[in-house]
Amino acid sequence: MPKIRVKVDPDLCIGAASCVTVAEQYFEMNSENKAAVKDPALPMDPDVFERIMEVTEEQKDLLVLAAKSCPTLAIFIYDESGNQLLPEQ
Repeated sequence: MPKIRVKVDPDLCIGAASCVTVAEQYFEMNSENKAAVKDPALPMDPDVFERIMEVTEEQKDLLVLAAKSCPTLAIFIYDESGNQLLPEQ
C-alpha cells in the first residue's frame, strides 16, 4: 500500500469541520476547534496535525475528498516522494 503524508495547517484551519464530515475516521476537531489528523491504527492525539499513513486507493480518495472540502485549503496531502498533491499548486 502506498504511504501518504496528511497535514493540517492549524493557522489556516477555521474549524469548519467539513473534513470531519467527509472523513471522520481521519480527522477530529480538537479543543481549539482545529482539525487534527487521526490514524485509525493509532490512539487519537488532538495536537497531531500531521501523519504519514499507508492507505488503500479508496482511503486515499476519501482523504483527497476531505482535503478538497476544506474552505481554506488547510489540508495538505503529499505522496511517498514528497510531492504535494493537494492543494494543487
